[in-house]
Amino acid sequence: MQEDINSFCFANSGIEFTKRNGLITHQPEIKRFAKHAAAAILALRVAGFPVYYANPHRPKRNLFRFSLDYSAICIRMVSMERQIKSRIISDLKKKMVLLSGPRQVGKSFLAKMIMEEFNKPRYLNWDNTKDRKVIMGEGWSTNTDLLVLDEIHKMASWKNFLKGIYDTKPASLSILVTGSARLETFRRSGDSLAGRYFHHRLFPVTPSEAKNVDVEKPLNHYLDRGGFPEPFLAENGDEAGRWRRQYIDGLIREDILNFENITQLKAMNLLVEMLRERVTSPIRYQSLSEDLDVSPNTVKHYLEILEALYIVFRIYPYHHSITRSLKKQPKLYFFDTGLIKGDPGVKLENCVALSLYRENCLKEDQDGKKRELGYLKTKEGREVDFLLLEEQVPRLMIEVKASQSSLSDNLKYFHEKYDIPGVQLVGDLRLENETGSLKVLKAMEWLSHPVF
Repeated sequence: MQEDINSFCFANSGIEFTKRNGLITHQPEIKRFAKHAAAAILALRVAGFPVYYANPHRPKRNLFRFSLDYSAICIRMVSMERQIKSRIISDLKKKMVLLSGPRQVGKSFLAKMIMEEFNKPRYLNWDNTKDRKVIMGEGWSTNTDLLVLDEIHKMASWKNFLKGIYDTKPASLSILVTGSARLETFRRSGDSLAGRYFHHRLFPVTPSEAKNVDVEKPLNHYLDRGGFPEPFLAENGDEAGRWRRQYIDGLIREDILNFENITQLKAMNLLVEMLRERVTSPIRYQSLSEDLDVSPNTVKHYLEILEALYIVFRIYPYHHSITRSLKKQPKLYFFDTGLIKGDPGVKLENCVALSLYRENCLKEDQDGKKRELGYLKTKEGREVDFLLLEEQVPRLMIEVKASQSSLSDNLKYFHEKYDIPGVQLVGDLRLENETGSLKVLKAMEWLSHPVF
């Protein structure tokens, strides 16, 4: 270890190492994460760092070679346990599990946390040349009890490959597949995996998930940092900003090009920048096409790619006819609220949209019931920001305000017309109030415990 190195972060594990004198002990803030440090400690070992580890339940022991020239290394988690972990572990006992979600949202870290629940796990990443050879040759040990295949959807005929592995695997082998693309994109070449998997989606951290795992952050933290683990848990805004700049570059230069060979990369880059300023407003394809100097169909295709890679999601105005609804102008939101260019009210609406979208997906992945997130709008221009539906039945209207405490006239209008309960979520609210089945509530408190 160089003497001028005080700390560094092992990104894949979400663990920060700080050089200190003496052995580390289980401190309250790291106790429940201690077992997740194993993968990161192994990386230190490979790099030649001596590591000490104090366990209150076992005799103190030196895990690796001792040297008087070096100090021990203290471990502090800069990641967090994810809410869907236990559900995935349960489903792995029944079928193969496909885990999808945005880039750098924590899928690989979650997979490695799940690996610690097994005796002989094996992690293989298609993007790693050595791992790719092992995958193609099916070269993992016969006593492997959990096989994690990361980004395997980039492999040609990957579904047939998985089908063959799954159909011939021993009963003791569980399979977890992770990727940064939507399951809908997997279905384009047929349903060869039908009946063989459960699908789970991992999204950025929302107030509900943070509350579930005992992480407390104020509302402004979500609006400024977003919910991706690294900026969310960064020590300061500068670190979060540096991450976001690299994240945007990676999306455009790597993920989108790897997903599809787009010749007009400049137009795609410009589209993303334009969308960052148009969150909460209806998307007008013709207007975007004129600004980008491409056809409206090209704009729609680009948006489909951004959706497929979990960069944005669209919601549509509610209509009892699904076909008619899809023909109307959608609104668009980002999975990373920190990307939004706008006032706090716009950022709050994006934060609420993501929270509602995540809750819908979480419940849908758990019980299989079809859930949708839409919005209400009349020809006269009356609008309510969000409408939650279950099996195409409206369940709850949600209006978002930065500071307005009086009940929205539009909420009243749609409630009187359709008898749908509603809540108005306010970012800065002193006193909550309720009128029948219409409520005005503090946004952060409701988002931490959403009820619908």
